[in-house]
Amino acid sequence: MLQPQQLQDIAISARSLGALFYYPPESEACTPLVEILSSSEWRSEWPYGSEQQLEQCVALLTTATNEPLEDAYQRLFIGPHALPAPPWGSVYLDKESVLFGDSTLALRQWMRLHHIEGQSEQQEPEDQFGLMLMMAAWLAETQPQALGEFLSVHLLPWSSRYLTLMIQDAQHPFYQGLAELALLTLSAWQQQLAIVPAVSELYR
Repeated sequence: MLQPQQLQDIAISARSLGALFYYPPESEACTPLVEILSSSEWRSEWPYGSEQQLEQCVALLTTATNEPLEDAYQRLFIGPHALPAPPWGSVYLDKESVLFGDSTLALRQWMRLHHIEGQSEQQEPEDQFGLMLMMAAWLAETQPQALGEFLSVHLLPWSSRYLTLMIQDAQHPFYQGLAELALLTLSAWQQQLAIVPAVSELYR
């Protein structure tokens, strides 16, 4: 069983990363987070990762680029062109790589079983990566006994593949650094909770 401080660390990191992987960078939810991560001061406060890993994240997150962050968000999360790293679990877990696939429906059923309402204000699939991180934050605070199953069955089977694609193909240092930070953070959660992710075939 995790200690209260460990659950608090998961909740804070999950909520912060979840917002940045879901909301536009200029939104009220993200503006202060972008400002913090665009400096190096947060590094000593982040509860996960080695100094070398965090230095690599800082180097990416603070790199100047010609593409505005708002444009990168549009390109990586909205379109109109094909997304280099689609942020929905069913794209990776379902053979047809569709939205609202069987894995999304399985997540929806699991949420109903645990009396969890969707957090999206739009018709967004529940398995959007940022939404799932924010759900992990909520579970850490309110249903910590369900957190391990949620991560093992519904998030960790595909999250590493998604984040690896983001690192490889985002072509924007801020979001590449964000993906690096999410990858090491999820790895730390997995170790803390002694999670063995469910084995799932990936189709992307």
